[in-house]
Amino acid sequence: MQVTATQAKNRFGAVCAQAKEGPVFIEKDGRIDSVILSAKHYEALQSASQTASVAQRKTQFEQDHQAWLTAQNQRFDTHGLWNDDLKVW
Repeated sequence: MQVTATQAKNRFGAVCAQAKEGPVFIEKDGRIDSVILSAKHYEALQSASQTASVAQRKTQFEQDHQAWLTAQNQRFDTHGLWNDDLKVW
């Protein structure tokens, strides 16, 4: 749905009700200026954004620290865990 800023102001309750069905685009000076979303749609966008962010951060970490990760994996392959020979008292 697309409404003008004046229509949105004058019929705010109806616009909020319509936002529960889908986004409402607010037009100002002939261009889309804002979007009204329901809280449910907003939370879905936020969680999708955060999930992508975690995946991107993981990829970035692996790229930035690839040499260190490789060295640690080689060290493990050569020596095993540092506490393999620990005994229970």
